[in-house]
Amino acid sequence: MKKNVIVGQSGGPTAVINASLYGVVYEALNREDVFGTVYGMVNGIEGFLNGKVMDMEPLEQSGELELIRTTPGSYLGSCRYKLPEDLNDEVYPKLFEKFAEYGIGYFFYIGGNDSMDTVSKLSRYAEKVASDIRFMGIPKTIDNDLVMTDHTPGYGSAAKYVASTVREISLDASVYDNKKSVTIVEIMGRNAGWLTAASALARKYEGDNPVLIYLPETAFDPERFIEDAAKAMEKVSNIVVCVSEGIHDGKGTFICELASDVGVDTFGHKMLTGSGKYLENLVKEKLGVKVRSIELNVSQRCSSSMLSGTDLKEAVASGAYGVKCAAEGATGKMIAFKRLPGEDYRIDYVAEDVNLICNQEKTVPLEWITEDGSDIGKEFIDYAFPLIQGEVSVPTKDGLPLFAYRK
Repeated sequence: MKKNVIVGQSGGPTAVINASLYGVVYEALNREDVFGTVYGMVNGIEGFLNGKVMDMEPLEQSGELELIRTTPGSYLGSCRYKLPEDLNDEVYPKLFEKFAEYGIGYFFYIGGNDSMDTVSKLSRYAEKVASDIRFMGIPKTIDNDLVMTDHTPGYGSAAKYVASTVREISLDASVYDNKKSVTIVEIMGRNAGWLTAASALARKYEGDNPVLIYLPETAFDPERFIEDAAKAMEKVSNIVVCVSEGIHDGKGTFICELASDVGVDTFGHKMLTGSGKYLENLVKEKLGVKVRSIELNVSQRCSSSMLSGTDLKEAVASGAYGVKCAAEGATGKMIAFKRLPGEDYRIDYVAEDVNLICNQEKTVPLEWITEDGSDIGKEFIDYAFPLIQGEVSVPTKDGLPLFAYRK
């Protein structure tokens, strides 16, 4: 008897998280010899617990599934629900009762680190109770901080957006050359500076803006920053500075905490924002020049206007490959990318042990960051450049992008 499939999305959305959903659903629907009904969890594992499930097959029949491929956000909705650490908790038998109710044999979860933690716990509980349900993780995060994979779906498009937007900001900042100015761009990134590092791709030539880039991988000294900015303005009147939201003093204090109180989310992570505004006020006080701060905020993760063709293709492929692996018996795995040697960019898709991935964090290698911590080197450019290649034509209607949404 064929078992059914269920797929969900979790955590912050990306421009291509729905491309991975497309990959899972399309592949599963076209393997009728292996799979039964393909269900979607509405609002992730939390929604599933509350019985929020939808049949995905009508989406293919209506043509909506193809539209989902280039729709940003999370089509199925998301959640930030953390499963208990104790596998003896009552929530686990409840979940597996619901799996049995829907005839589930295959579970796919698209998300980042916390989502892989969910896949890990469910697969370990399945082993504990001798369940034959197969659990697979499909990677997603603009932070690019999952270990055991060269990069993650979502990062390439977000990096392309950051580089393109910073290039636009840099051109705008250079309009008036008769007065010195500082423009500070705050970019997402708690402990890993991959996305902020992408601002270096905006440079058109050596010495171009952004002239200073600060990542959370190294300690940030506000006084040294003021010195760096003043020195940079001796060469360039209008400088652009890019900072990660998670820059810190190296002693446990985030720079944004110097400006305001910081709350925490459901996972206990500090909710970071305000580093750019703090540095704006610091520049105003110490240097007395025209200064503004810009927070890119959610646009950097959800914009479909600058989708990377490479990112979209790999997101679809990772979802489809996860289905193929599960059909062949894999469980407790996450689909990862392995970059192949050679001048031309190529990757292999592999299934890695999710237990070795969850709750770990991949940061930008320190050797890719300049010794003074104010810039990144060519190694990063060589790494990131292939990931932003390729243009995507997003369907439009009445001059605006046409997106799929749950009715």
